[in-house]
Amino acid sequence: MDDAKREVTIGLVQAAVTEDTAVNLNDTKRKVREAAERGARIVCLQELYRTIYFPQYESRERAPYAESIPGESTKRFGRLARELAIVIIVPLFERAGEGEWYNSAVIIGEDGTVGGVYRKVHIPFDPLFYEKNYFKAGDGGFPVFDTRYGKIGLLICYDQWFPEAARALTLKGAEIIFYPTAIGDIEGHTPEEGDWHDAWETVQRGHAIANGVHIAAVNRVGQEGRLNFWGGSFLSDPFGNIIGKAGREEGEVLVVKADLGRNRQVQREWGFLENRRPETYRLLCGDSPGDRGDKNNGNDQ
Repeated sequence: MDDAKREVTIGLVQAAVTEDTAVNLNDTKRKVREAAERGARIVCLQELYRTIYFPQYESRERAPYAESIPGESTKRFGRLARELAIVIIVPLFERAGEGEWYNSAVIIGEDGTVGGVYRKVHIPFDPLFYEKNYFKAGDGGFPVFDTRYGKIGLLICYDQWFPEAARALTLKGAEIIFYPTAIGDIEGHTPEEGDWHDAWETVQRGHAIANGVHIAAVNRVGQEGRLNFWGGSFLSDPFGNIIGKAGREEGEVLVVKADLGRNRQVQREWGFLENRRPETYRLLCGDSPGDRGDKNNGNDQ
């Protein structure tokens, strides 16, 4: 059996941010050190950890928030990762070149080097989430990073609503999928469809169940403009059980032990991967809900 117990301790850094990017960086470094001192071997920061959530404004000068890879964040967290022998996931606003701006997450290995970069694939454009005005869609697919402590998949915020992304990472061998996030309620707005927070948590637990993998979501807290970020960072086991959860109002360093060996057990017992029928899924490759991908009136022969 390949599902022997294999524990790894995860740290999620949930924080409120200020307009001062240097203050945010230094505060986050202290929290990462705290997570490591409490046993965390993989530590994940929230989406755009160093900046306010500036995409809530339709048009704002973006250059002051951006940095290159490698850059200051990778340099500072690289030293820290090497000192503490931990893996750190650092989500930031990436300036990649002329006209190339991405909402990215960098994985830094325990040796302090950059192990890879994921660029957010799904970019929203809604009131107070005007991300298409700032970010280019990711161009590198869904990579899996093989670290000393486990195989890691990275997705960012809006990616969490798309089951295809989680499935792709699972098929490529991810054992735990991290979702750095910046999401909350809009001041003065009551959504007709229901509780956004409940939907956010539920859909990610669903990805854990459907794929038999651990899911880690880390969200910011605090009021920024008209957005009230609700925190609630959590770690789910491969059957959707929440095994650790942060509060909804305060910054917090959540440290939780995960048994990655349970993934194979759940995958084997429930058979969701083994019993897939990829030959029937051509519809999923369509460009829109109206593109059925065949000429047989929906019958996939």
